[in-house]
Amino acid sequence: MIDGPDPGEPQAHQTSPRSARRRLTFVVLAGALAIIGALAAGYYFAMRPVTLRIAVGPANSDDLRVVQALAQALNNQQRGQVRLRPLQTEGAAASALLLGEGKADLAIIRGDLDVPKNAQAVATLRKNVAVLWVPLAGKVKGKKAAPKITKIAQLAGHRIGVVGRTQANVNLLKVILQQYGIDPGKVEIIQFPANEAAETIRNQKADAYLAAGPVNSKITADAIAASMHDGGTPKFLAIDSAEAIAQNHPAYEASDIPAGAFGGSPANPEEEVKTISFAHHIVARKGLSESTIAAFTRQLFAIRQSLKNDFPLAAKIETPDTDKDATIPVHPGAAAFVDGEEKTFLDRYSDYIWWSLMALSAMGSAGAWFAGYLKKDDRSANNSQRDRLLDMLTAARHCDSTEELDQMQSEADAILRHTLECFEHGAIEEGTLTAFNIAIEQFHSAVADRKALLMSMPQNLQRASAQFRAAGTA
Repeated sequence: MIDGPDPGEPQAHQTSPRSARRRLTFVVLAGALAIIGALAAGYYFAMRPVTLRIAVGPANSDDLRVVQALAQALNNQQRGQVRLRPLQTEGAAASALLLGEGKADLAIIRGDLDVPKNAQAVATLRKNVAVLWVPLAGKVKGKKAAPKITKIAQLAGHRIGVVGRTQANVNLLKVILQQYGIDPGKVEIIQFPANEAAETIRNQKADAYLAAGPVNSKITADAIAASMHDGGTPKFLAIDSAEAIAQNHPAYEASDIPAGAFGGSPANPEEEVKTISFAHHIVARKGLSESTIAAFTRQLFAIRQSLKNDFPLAAKIETPDTDKDATIPVHPGAAAFVDGEEKTFLDRYSDYIWWSLMALSAMGSAGAWFAGYLKKDDRSANNSQRDRLLDMLTAARHCDSTEELDQMQSEADAILRHTLECFEHGAIEEGTLTAFNIAIEQFHSAVADRKALLMSMPQNLQRASAQFRAAGTA
C-alpha cells in the first residue's frame, strides 16, 4: 500500500483562497470606507456655516439695528460660511464685558473704552465726532446776540448737558476739559437720554451741550435744531487741541465737522469745525479661527452696500487698521482679507490633504503586506501539495493497483484545482505554476504508463508482484 493521507479526507493544510479573498476584500473595503468617511467628515466640518454670537447694544440703537440687518442678510445667504446671532446688551461697555468673558464671539465696542485683552479688530463700524455747542439767545435789533461762551476755556463754572446716558460720553467731556486746564469738578454735568435731548435743550437746562455720534447722526442734528430758538443759531466750540488730545489718548483722532453737516439755514455749522473722533469697532475674540473671521469679513464687506438704502450707517463700515502699532490689534483673519492674502480651501487644508495621501499610501503598502501575509498559508499549502504530487509521481511508477492509481489521480485533480485557485488570487507566481504544470504532466504520464503496463500483465502476475512488494516492505 502507498503511504500518505486518504485522498477522500479533507486536507487540513488546504486553506481555501476564497476565504483569504473574503478577508482581504473586507479589509480593503473597511479601509476605503474609513478614508471616505474621514474625508467627508472633514469637508463637512470645514464647509458647514459657523454661527458667531455678536454682542451689541443698547436697545433701539443704530448699532443694534445695523447688526440685526447684517445678521438677517448673512443668515439668508445660501452659501455663506458665517451666520450671526445678536446678543442685545445695555451698551458698548456691556458688550465688551461679554467678549472678555468669552460669552460672545464678536462685539461692537467703543474705541475710547477699556478694550478687552482678548479683542482683535475686524472692522470699523462707524466713526463718531464730539460736538460741543452753545445755544444762543434771539436776535437783538436785527443782529445775532453775542454768546456768553465762545471758547472751551470759558466752560468753567457752567452747566454742561451730555446727550446719552452712557458714562463714556461723560469721560469724553472730561478729557476735553482737562486738555484745556478745566477741573471737571468745577462744572455741573447734566446727563439725559437721547430721546429727551430736544425737550431738555428747549427748556435751557444747561449752558452748553455735548453729543457724540456720526456726522450724520439724527440724534445730534435734532438736539442742535432744538437749540435754534428765538431765531438764534448755536455756537459750535472748536477743539483746537484735537491733535494734542489724540497724542495723549490714542483712542481719539483729530477730525473735522464739515460745514453744514447738521443742516439748517444758515448752515450748521457755518464753517468747518475742528474736533476729535473715535470709532465703534467690530471686534472678534482672540483665538477664533482665521478662516472663519476672514470669511465673515469678506461677507460683511460684500453686503454692506446692499444695506445702505435702509441703513446708511452700514455704508460707513471700513476696514480695520492693520498697522502693528494699531490701538486694537487686527485679527489675523481680517488682516488676511484686507491684505489680499486670504487662504483658499487648498491653502488651508493642503497639509491635511498631503498627510491623508501619505496615510493612504501607507495603508496601501500595509494592505499589500497584509494581503501577502494572508496568502502565506496558501503558498505553504501549495508547497506541501507540490511535494505530495512528487511523492505520488514516484509511487505511481511502482503501483500495482489501478484502483490506487485512480485514487491518486483524483487527489492530483484536487491539487490542480487548488493550485489554479491560488494562482488566480495571487498566492503563487507564474513561474511556480509552470513548474507545477510540468510535475502534473509527469504524474499523469506516469499514471497512464503504469495503467497500460498493469493492463498488459496477467491477473495472477499482478497479484504476485503485489504480494512480493508487500513482503519486501513488511
